[in-house]
Amino acid sequence: MFRITKFNSIKHFNKIPLYKSFCNAAPAVEIIQNNNIDNIKTSVLSHAMKPKEVVESLDKFIVGQNDAKRAVAIALRNRWRRQQLDDNLKNEVIPKNILMIGPTGCGKTEIARRIAKLSQAPFVKVEATKYTEVGFHGKDVDQIIRDLVEISINMTRKRIKEELKSKVASIVEERLLEALVGVNADETQKQSFRDMLRDGSLDDRIIDVEVHVSGNKAGGRGDNNVIIDGNTNPGIAVGEIFKMVRGGGNGKRTEKKKLSIAEARPVITESESDKLLEEYDVIKEAIHVAEESGIVFIDEIDKLVNSGEYRGADASSEGVQRDLLPIIEGSTISTKHGNVNTDYMLFICSGAFHSSKPSDLLAELQGRLPIRVNLKGLTEADLLRILTEPESSLIKQQIELLKTEAVDLVFTDEALSELARVAAEVNRTVENIGARRLYSVIERIVEIISFDAPEKAGEKFIIDEEYVKSRTSELLIGGDMRKYIL
Repeated sequence: MFRITKFNSIKHFNKIPLYKSFCNAAPAVEIIQNNNIDNIKTSVLSHAMKPKEVVESLDKFIVGQNDAKRAVAIALRNRWRRQQLDDNLKNEVIPKNILMIGPTGCGKTEIARRIAKLSQAPFVKVEATKYTEVGFHGKDVDQIIRDLVEISINMTRKRIKEELKSKVASIVEERLLEALVGVNADETQKQSFRDMLRDGSLDDRIIDVEVHVSGNKAGGRGDNNVIIDGNTNPGIAVGEIFKMVRGGGNGKRTEKKKLSIAEARPVITESESDKLLEEYDVIKEAIHVAEESGIVFIDEIDKLVNSGEYRGADASSEGVQRDLLPIIEGSTISTKHGNVNTDYMLFICSGAFHSSKPSDLLAELQGRLPIRVNLKGLTEADLLRILTEPESSLIKQQIELLKTEAVDLVFTDEALSELARVAAEVNRTVENIGARRLYSVIERIVEIISFDAPEKAGEKFIIDEEYVKSRTSELLIGGDMRKYIL
């Protein structure tokens, strides 16, 4: 049985070698056509932020942890610096991977979230505990790189579409005008309708639009492959291929629908964007971006440390460590889009290391994470700053949420100090979960007000120190009683 892949367009067909291999046919013949297609040269690293700018941006959302912020900022800037080197030296410069060590709730994960937005590069955050060593049921660590490639493809598509936005808008406008006045209308009539189209006067006008439908809906096979068994005439297969090349086998059919211009515009925009995207080798571009500027954040890496000395036949956390070694060191991972090299990807790992220490990791893995940053546990003063300083602080979030119900919520300075004190005390006496403790304390304080808010529209609530004490007393009592429990 032979399988002939159906190509989406003539452009794709021209990029792929076509081999004539039916039965005992002649040696393979490669069909190559030159396409003068402008490749996208815009690099995601071309607008890399300076280290100070990265730290300033992180300061808007994360309190303290200056060492971690500086380490991450330098690592991001080094990606840009490497791109400025000549090719011979650039290939010798590899990223300095980072290991962040700190207690739960001190800001490790939040730094990762913010990096994803600042880096303008493919970024994937994963939990180390999701993976098993090769040979056992579950995900292997190669999936991390496959996920990164998919993210890079989506980012590349989005970036190209954004660059083509003005060109697509012009094409869409011409197609709408053609549907309104026809192809033979004079320029004066076109300009009159163009003005009405731009100011929205024609948004309710109904026009006929060709929209793509899936293969199954159109009565087709619903896939992009043609299966030919041994009894099939090879000539028919070759004819099918060239039928596809002429445009009849792109896997999509169109049908006319009546839509308003407001509804038709996004449909046509998507269709025209896809057509223009076919001129670019998105996959190749995305893989290159992932290889050169991809960032992988592996959280909870301390959970990969075995608690005992037992080594059995079962899947082990140490096995996952061994599987991570070649990826972090640099290797080639096979994906459905092609091979991906990890030599120049930046890896940032983090863990609390409550019941273990970084030296319990495999020595080889420690060597692949040369930069270590210790994040400090949060004090009462830090918790107070977290409540007030970040742009989207927890207090601001609560105030804005209740404003949607026309309820005015006010926290006094004394109430905020008491709230931070309670959170720090519960962390000390119950379980230290860092800044996450603030969520539970705040929810306890505003619970009654939030529940009654729909019936209290127009009212103002002032939360003072006494109110905070009255609502959080049970938390402190529960913490005091825990020391008497065996």
